[in-house]
Parts: sequence; structure tokens; C-alpha cells
Amino acid sequence: MEITCARCHQTVPADACYCPGCGLPQLVYNAESDPEAEAPPTWTGALRNTGSVDWKPVLRFALMLAVPAGILCSILSPVGIFGLVLMGATGAWVVSLYLRTQQPSWITTGAGARIGLVTGLLGAWTAAATTGITLYAMRFWFHDGGVFDGFWTNFVSRQVSQQWASMGIDAQTISQAKTWLLSPEGRAGWVLGAVLFLMAALLLVAVAGGALGAHFHARSRRPQI
Repeated sequence: MEITCARCHQTVPADACYCPGCGLPQLVYNAESDPEAEAPPTWTGALRNTGSVDWKPVLRFALMLAVPAGILCSILSPVGIFGLVLMGATGAWVVSLYLRTQQPSWITTGAGARIGLVTGLLGAWTAAATTGITLYAMRFWFHDGGVFDGFWTNFVSRQVSQQWASMGIDAQTISQAKTWLLSPEGRAGWVLGAVLFLMAALLLVAVAGGALGAHFHARSRRPQI
């Protein structure tokens, strides 16, 4: 008896449990072998496309996890470089929570990357906002701006200047660059550049985390044909 898949309409061998094209489980009942047995229940609900994403639960899980992760990933956070690992794990975690609500419980790598992208956007903007609020509070609320200014002056005068000198840059150019970097505009430009770099890095690792999370879930839960 010829069987066709309900999802992709490809011909399925009579002894196959899954569609060779899309992996959909095939429920086959042969009434002649057991006439008194009742027909097994069939799935009547809509079949989810594993390449698509239901964004409502994704946004709920992403807000729940990406916002606190973004706070911990801000520039002045004690987490430091481990914030990138945290954001990547957050992207994978959002994918895992989302798949618990879906049937079948796996998605394509591209769908996982899109979930990671949304997670990364929320986390990156949260990290940027947290950094800005923290710096503003340090300077204008707690009057601790001198701490940041002292660190920046020491960093530019010693490490940056020495590195430039070792690269063979002439002293006049180094002096002009130091003057600009130590100006209010230079400090603001450096902070803005650092924040933008942080946002881009968090976004990339979250996308990678979402893609990897979807990939490993697919390997462990997708039917083998």
C-alpha cells in the first residue's frame, strides 16, 4: 500500500516509521491484521514548521533571561570577559526553554540563530543602558568621576603611549593623540566605542549560542531515518 506524508506529500515506504523527506512520524494502521483492534489516535492539530519561530513565548523567555544577563555584562560589571560566555549561554537557554513548549521539540539551526539574535539585542541594549546609567551615577550622583578619570589618564599616559612608541610612532603624533584622548570629547568617544564594541560582541555570541542550542537539541531529539 502506497503511503504519502501528510506534511510534504512525499511517498513513504510501507515499513517506514518516519518520512524520509521531512522526518514526520508516520502512524500506519492495518485493519486486516487485527480486525477487532481499535484504530490508534491520530494527531489532528496543526504541524509546526521547524524552521519557523513562535515569537510570543520567545520574547517572554528572552526578557526573563536576557535582561539580567545584560546587566551582568555591562562594562563596569565584575563579571568581565566571562559576560560573553554568559550571553552565549543565555541564547542557548532561551532556545531550550522555547523548545519545551513546542511539538516537535526541535528547530533548525537558522531558527535558533534568530532566537539568539533577539536575545542578543535585548541583552546588548540592556548592557549599554546599564553602562550609561552607571557612569552617569558615578559622576553626577556619587561624585566619583575622578576614579574613572584617573584610570583613563593612567591608561593613556602609560600603556597606550608606550605601545604607540614601541610601534615607531613619532612623539608629536603621540602627544596630539594623548591630548585628544584625555579631553572630555576623547573620553566620551572612547566610552561610546567601547559600548558599541561590547554590544556587537554580545550580539554575536548570543546568535552563536542560539544556533548551537538548536543544533544540539536537533541532534538529540530529531528522529533518525
